[in-house]
Amino acid sequence: MSYSNRDKTAELRCELCDRAVPALTAHHLTPRQNTKRKKLDSGPTIQICSACHRQIHAFYNNAHLAKELNSLEKLQQDPKMQNFIAWVKKQYPGKRVQVDRR
Repeated sequence: MSYSNRDKTAELRCELCDRAVPALTAHHLTPRQNTKRKKLDSGPTIQICSACHRQIHAFYNNAHLAKELNSLEKLQQDPKMQNFIAWVKKQYPGKRVQVDRR
């Protein structure tokens, strides 16, 4: 890997777990299923790593996300996510981590 590629990777940080990762995904704070059918604005998004994104959707259904966990701060303060974040911070950023469905 060249030095410039390492610089680009270092710039991509997950807003939830704060890890430097090779790629980020957009997580809609209000699930799109709640806005798309009604032709409403899909609302704000946060840029998070795929591990955090997959874990959010494994833990919670869209109704719970829309009502209870509709901000970055609420996601960060949720006890299940806090445990996951503490664990995932120790994982190698390029590794595809398995999500916990409990």
